[in-house]
Amino acid sequence: MSTHTFEAQRAALADVVAIPVTPFAADGSVDTGTHRALLRRLLDGGITTLTPNGNTGEFYALTPEERRLVTETTVEEARDRAVVLAGVGHDLPTATESARHARDAGARMVMVHQPVHPYASAAGWVDYHRAVAEAVPGLGVVPYVRDPGLPGARLAELAAHCPNVIGVKYAVPDAARFAAFARDAGLDRFVWVAGLAEPYAPSYFSAGATGFTSGLVNVAPAVSRHMLQALRTGDFPAAMKVWERIRRFEELRAAHRSADNVTVVKEALAALGLCRRDVRPPSSALPEEERAEIAAAVAGWPT
Repeated sequence: MSTHTFEAQRAALADVVAIPVTPFAADGSVDTGTHRALLRRLLDGGITTLTPNGNTGEFYALTPEERRLVTETTVEEARDRAVVLAGVGHDLPTATESARHARDAGARMVMVHQPVHPYASAAGWVDYHRAVAEAVPGLGVVPYVRDPGLPGARLAELAAHCPNVIGVKYAVPDAARFAAFARDAGLDRFVWVAGLAEPYAPSYFSAGATGFTSGLVNVAPAVSRHMLQALRTGDFPAAMKVWERIRRFEELRAAHRSADNVTVVKEALAALGLCRRDVRPPSSALPEEERAEIAAAVAGWPT
């Protein structure tokens, strides 16, 4: 199988890759009705790539049944309006089963979360991703790279075995390391997605990225699309104007080692009357003073 068979999936990665939140009802269950409404809002806002079960969707706080529900709901709402890139992970049997479920539900790609293990090796990283990719040869596969110690040559090794590994969500906060990693792995072999969202998108685009992930897009799709348009045309001053506008919002998300990453997004959605602010432990609610700051920050944003 050659990479040209994944043309549509590759194009979908070179875009705003939205990571939707997973809203919860008052009883703590997944609020499917609100989830559908939020997904439709993204689609109506021009978003064409959706990642259910990403970290902004509280992947690690969901049960297996909830993860399947989130994937199925996203595919149903996306229909022919968006490409679905479903997050999978945990132990290898769970990851491969989740990838097959995503395929059967109608997703076109899977994003493989960075393996969580205290004794991970680079060779084991290849083996893990190869097993997932070979379980779903018809799907595009996108490793989520968060390990600064992973050499680009290991990704090239994986790609040599698995033509369906077509993109990379790179989330190491180091633009110089990203530039080197991409070139060691094969700059033109993959679609490079800036995995740390809008704050890092300008610097990563300058080094070869053509798409970026976004949690902010849940709140203001137009803001994320404005940054993408500026970056696509090489208008970095315009992109940095967007960066300046969202800076404080993203700083609040990144504070305390990103402890409030999802909480801030849900707080903004709550301020707009779009969903409850509830997050699951080990995330937690914000203090009142930060709630007011977030509401003020997003009040004037175009949606």
